[in-house]
Amino acid sequence: MTFETIYTDGDIDTNPTANPHLNDLIEVRYSRRQTLMGGMSATAAAVFGGMLLTGCDDDSDSGASPVTVTATAGGSASAGRVATLTGAAIGQVDSVSWTQTAGPSVTLAGATTSTATFVVPGAAAGTVLTFLFTAVSARGSVTASTSVTVGAASLGFTAVAKSLADVVAVPTGYAVTVLYRLGDPIGSGVGAYANDGSDTTFSKRAGDHHDGMSYFGLSAAGTPDADGNTRGLLVLNHENITQAYLHPNGPTTTGGVRPEAEALKEMECHGVSVIEVNRADAWSYVTTSSFNRRITPLTPMSFSGPVRGADSLKTRYSPDATTGRGTINNCANGTMPWHTYLTNEENWVGYFRREVGDGARRAASGPIGVKANTSLARYGKTESSSSTAGNYGWWSVTPADTTSTVYSRWNITAQAGAPADGTGDFRNEIFQYGWVVEIDPFDATSTPRKRTALGRMNHEGCQIGRTIAGVKPAFYMGDDAQNEYIYKFVSATPWSAADASAANRLAIGDKYLDTGTLYVAKFAADGSGQWLPLVFGQGPLTSANAAYPFSSQIDVLINTRLAADALGATRMDRPEWTAVNPATGEMYCTLTNNSSRTVATADASNPRAYVDPKTTTGQTTGNANGHIIRLRETGDTSEATTFAWDIYAFGAGSDLDATNINLSGLDASNDFSSPDGLWFGLPSNASGTIAPVMWIETDDSAYTDVTNCMLLASVPGIVNDGGTRTVTNTIGAATGSVTTRIGKAPGAALRRFLVGPKECEITGIHSTPDGRSLFVNIQHPGENGGPTNITSSWPANQAGAVTAPSRPRSSTIVITKTDGGVVGL
Repeated sequence: MTFETIYTDGDIDTNPTANPHLNDLIEVRYSRRQTLMGGMSATAAAVFGGMLLTGCDDDSDSGASPVTVTATAGGSASAGRVATLTGAAIGQVDSVSWTQTAGPSVTLAGATTSTATFVVPGAAAGTVLTFLFTAVSARGSVTASTSVTVGAASLGFTAVAKSLADVVAVPTGYAVTVLYRLGDPIGSGVGAYANDGSDTTFSKRAGDHHDGMSYFGLSAAGTPDADGNTRGLLVLNHENITQAYLHPNGPTTTGGVRPEAEALKEMECHGVSVIEVNRADAWSYVTTSSFNRRITPLTPMSFSGPVRGADSLKTRYSPDATTGRGTINNCANGTMPWHTYLTNEENWVGYFRREVGDGARRAASGPIGVKANTSLARYGKTESSSSTAGNYGWWSVTPADTTSTVYSRWNITAQAGAPADGTGDFRNEIFQYGWVVEIDPFDATSTPRKRTALGRMNHEGCQIGRTIAGVKPAFYMGDDAQNEYIYKFVSATPWSAADASAANRLAIGDKYLDTGTLYVAKFAADGSGQWLPLVFGQGPLTSANAAYPFSSQIDVLINTRLAADALGATRMDRPEWTAVNPATGEMYCTLTNNSSRTVATADASNPRAYVDPKTTTGQTTGNANGHIIRLRETGDTSEATTFAWDIYAFGAGSDLDATNINLSGLDASNDFSSPDGLWFGLPSNASGTIAPVMWIETDDSAYTDVTNCMLLASVPGIVNDGGTRTVTNTIGAATGSVTTRIGKAPGAALRRFLVGPKECEITGIHSTPDGRSLFVNIQHPGENGGPTNITSSWPANQAGAVTAPSRPRSSTIVITKTDGGVVGL
């Protein structure tokens, strides 16, 4: 019999459950891994290399496909710009990551994704940064590497056009945030600013006329953080006021007497602000921070240095001459490496009243009074019978508190019958002003110190040079008035890097700022220069000097201008801000303009005297557009007493005579007038290394028929990178020639970055350590208007047109690059 056998292996579906199939699990796992594969295009160009690798091992998941990865970097790797790393993984991947394996350290954003970005550091051109892309799967990890070669830093924006619009304009790719405006509250119990002239309590509000400014990083512990880019203290000056907008219908006077409430408001609008700022999505300030502080003409001060206790500082308020009240007309600033702020008293003389007869009373007191008259005349304080003498008439107030001398101190007339030493009146109050003042922003209870070793003048700014261990640091200053001088102070103490992190910051200021030598600059036609020491007993600085018999070093410091006169220093075209190139140590100084410069007085370092016509009506003469001078210390040391110099750039309209006026060959992208603010990018980012960016701010009246004031960025060369030029000056029938020294034409390495709103000045500038947020001050927009004639509505209109005119407000803005790169590059 034959049997037919049928075989079965039982492979039939007998499972009635809904549990998933293995194929379902594989599909889910594969889909999850595929989401990690990463593949995208580069968004910033770089010199790059890419690599593709495949990895496998003896993992028990032997059935998984091998993983293949690639890594590339794209775009241009210029320092300060954003570079992108692109990774791609083919296969079943659990995670990916980027790490840096070589080159100067950078911070990677998106390091655990397929696309990572970073800001290219300010390293030398040709420096290679190497990165590793890693993909992890069940089989193990697979890597691929790529590299970025750093390119030289260069300006990375298209120049902004000149403008008369009532708005802040910046290049495409940048954003503007209005941060801190006149009247903004900085303390509890203070309401929002009404901006109609009714507001009070400016001791807890932002002051007016924002000016010089510094940013200090702030740690979570409330201490200085040199790397703090999202939380910090912003310290800024309030130089002056636009009086008309502070009161409902402008200022008032009754019978020659100012109301106390108005005068108090005006005083409190002067001085300095310290505010805490932070960045989440955007920058803002912390309204009730414990660090917030206003320093005003009413704030107690301490005198420090050689002049402390001097007879010339004695007043009814301070008979021992060690203390004083307030600081005023604070213009530029200084940022100290030990995390303090220097504010500088500029045009302080005009606030004081001096009545007819004061000179005779002083002279009658003897030789000291005679010398005081000479000093007052040299600093511009003459007698006047005018009822309006003394800025804003504060001296005229009759206070509710009859014992108060807050207002009467602004009248320096010697009072009949008062002691000749000044302890019974305020004849010496004016000598308590004109100093550099040091503030510790991290201690809201600290008393600011007036640093008298740095001399007394119309201090514009005070910038420290490069600090090198074992070398005495230098501090550079301009005396902001026509035909005044450039100075430097060299500390008696060599720099110690440990002092940058000291807890007692004002004590470090004592160490470096209270003892040293003050010098004044003398420029020679051959491009050389000397620092002349202002030291009592040397040269003409003795009691035998016929013009002014100096009696001591105290006398020299109080009368710095008279001492510089005696030494034969070079009279300059309004020396204003100073700035030091962090890479070369060269010092730059803005010489804003000089309407009194003539053909006969032009010299090598102030070589232009000309007629500058306006497109509207009239003209300006002298050096209407200003220039920027620079010097290099002999031996590149701050202790040098000689230097070389040239002129970096001459302000001019691009349409002016290229042979004798527009000597720097400026064009429509970079022509400017009246340079004022000046600042270099920080060495903690690419804008302050190798080829640092120098920022130039203008305070102009000569070119405002064509454009509002502006901010320019430049990458300057070095002293003597140009040559000599003979300039022919002509004003009317007068003509003459001067040979000067001029740097190479800036060309595209100088560009207009910002134009401000109507009737403003651009001033005050600083950045976060990473250079990715730039703080700039817009001062006195609409300054020529008033309550019934508002000539600017800025900043209310920055975000768009307003339905009705809004009183303008001086404000701090923050500028950021939309791609997160370093501003300007």
